[in-house]
Amino acid sequence: MDGNLKSSDPLSITIAPYSGRPIRVSSGDFIRITDRQGQQVSDLWAFVVGDTLDWLSTSQTRDINESLFPAVGQSFYSDKGRPLLTLVEDGSPGPHDMLFPACNSALFERVGRPGHPNCRDNLLLAMQEEGISLPFVPDPVDFFQNSLPSADGRLNVFASINPPGGFVVLRTECDLLLVVTACSVDFHPTNGDRCTEIDVTVSPSHGHR
Repeated sequence: MDGNLKSSDPLSITIAPYSGRPIRVSSGDFIRITDRQGQQVSDLWAFVVGDTLDWLSTSQTRDINESLFPAVGQSFYSDKGRPLLTLVEDGSPGPHDMLFPACNSALFERVGRPGHPNCRDNLLLAMQEEGISLPFVPDPVDFFQNSLPSADGRLNVFASINPPGGFVVLRTECDLLLVVTACSVDFHPTNGDRCTEIDVTVSPSHGHR
C-alpha cells in the first residue's frame, strides 16, 4: 500500500500488465500516467474516502463538461458533482474513453477464457487491500482507449494509437484514493494485441515540473 507523499521527491510506481494498484494522493499532487511501450489502455478510478464514500463519476463528468471527455483544463467530477481531478496536460494523441465499463470476468467467459485477469477484479482487490467495500463498481476513465462513437452510434474498440511514452497529467483537487490498472484485454486489438505496463508518477505541487 502506498502512503501519502511526504517529500518533494516524486513517487514512481509501475503497474504490471494484467494488474492494478491503489495509490493514496493528496490535494494538489500531480499524477502522470505513462504508457511506456505504447497502445496500452489504463483504467483509472478515484475515490473520496471519509465518513461518506464518493467516487469519480463518468456520467456526471460528461454532463457537467457537456463533452464525451474533458479537455485540458477541465475536471473529472464525483457522483456528488465535486471536482476531483483536473486534466492539466495530454501528451497523447488520444482518444480516451468514458463510455465503456471495465473489462470483467463475464467478458472473458464469453470468449472462452474463464478465470482471466480483468480490471474489475483488480479494482476490487485493490479496494480490499485498503479495507474498503464498494456498494457497486463505477465505470472507469479509460486513458488511451480508441473507442470513439461512430456516426451511426455504434461503439467499437479499435487498437490504441497511443505511442510509446504517451501520457496524461492530472492535478488532484482533494485527497483521493486512486486505483490504476493496466488493462487485461489480450484477445482483441484494444491494447495492440498484447498487454504491457503502465507507469505512474506522483509529484507534490512544489515538485512538479
